[in-house]
Amino acid sequence: MKKRIGCLIAVLLLTGILAACGSNSSNDAESSGDEVVIDFFHRWPNEPRKSFYDQKIKEFEEANPNVKINVDSVLNDSYKEKVRVLVSNDDLPDIFSSWSDTFAENLVSSGRIKPLTDLIESDPDWSDKIIESQYEGFTFDDITYGIPFTIDGKAFFYNKKIFEEAGVDVPETYDEFIEVLDELQAAGYETPLVEGLTDAWAISHYMGTIFHRVVEPEILAQDYNPETAAFTDESYIKGLEIFQELTTYMGEVSTAIDHEAARNMFSAGEVPVLYMQFAEILMVEDAGDVDFGFFNFPEVTDGNGSADSLTGAPEGWMLSENAPKEAEEFLKFLTSEETAAEFTEVDGQLNAIEGGVTEENANPTSYEAYQIVLDSSETAPWFDNAVDITTADIFMRGGQDLAIGQTTPEQIIEEVQSQVAN
Repeated sequence: MKKRIGCLIAVLLLTGILAACGSNSSNDAESSGDEVVIDFFHRWPNEPRKSFYDQKIKEFEEANPNVKINVDSVLNDSYKEKVRVLVSNDDLPDIFSSWSDTFAENLVSSGRIKPLTDLIESDPDWSDKIIESQYEGFTFDDITYGIPFTIDGKAFFYNKKIFEEAGVDVPETYDEFIEVLDELQAAGYETPLVEGLTDAWAISHYMGTIFHRVVEPEILAQDYNPETAAFTDESYIKGLEIFQELTTYMGEVSTAIDHEAARNMFSAGEVPVLYMQFAEILMVEDAGDVDFGFFNFPEVTDGNGSADSLTGAPEGWMLSENAPKEAEEFLKFLTSEETAAEFTEVDGQLNAIEGGVTEENANPTSYEAYQIVLDSSETAPWFDNAVDITTADIFMRGGQDLAIGQTTPEQIIEEVQSQVAN
């Protein structure tokens, strides 16, 4: 009898061990109803996006009672730094927002980002809605690591009434642009072009576009790669000289304000021209009553680069390598057609989901911008995300010093060359 009882106990113990070996923590949570915690990190602590994503979290938690989502958010430059610290400490959140191209590639090189190709292929009802061309900035060595969500473009916004009263037309070349700025000054606008130069990223957007106009594509590709960067081409000097020339039309006010203040000046009808992202259309409309249009950064005569590329790249969502299955479902929820349509209606920014931007949920100006993005033959990435961050910092700080006459294009390039050589 004792022998039989002992055998029974042994069988029960062995069964329990085998069952434990055949399960994982995620399955245990699902079967037992244990709470699954998702750490969610984005860069929009301001409105309207903060409330939008708080609402999406609430909706997902209500539909998935065993899921708890912890959210954190910080603005732009702080976000970049925090993500770098988190990835270096192997402490990435489960799902987080990311810029595409070099920024995403640097994260992928850490080996701590979850590949999403299998997820994309396993659910075509969801993934086929994502505009295919937008995957490129998140795909490396034929593996996709991010899901694009927002799309954008950068252009000069101009006050149509001021242009008409001054008798000036939209410029098609850089030389014509300078003539327009001169004519606007003659018409009484001392500062015809404004920018918030205290925001370093705003300077980088100028430089990235200008370099795309004047530097040969092959050289750009070489210098944007940290392994081969040299920045010895003379076209970079020309590009910095163009930026320096433009700052002479911005006035002293531009060296003392940020981009938001500059946008408010444009929205109030105080300045004729401002370089902005299409994502800012709704902000301009909400802040004032200006009838505005936009034009791409004009072709640079004798430039060696692209004459009409559009600066702008998608942002999207990435998962850490150990993100739970529930984080994948939350990712799909955030990039669904329904969420995308609501996002554009609430926020005004364009998105990369088919059916997410329509004439019904986007105003005519935003819809026009959307078509420009979709129709652009070539896009240029955001400069501060395209090059090594240390290199970008030298250019951005140099741009600030150029605006106040504290450095020269040659000195900036010398510092860049010294940095990439080390």
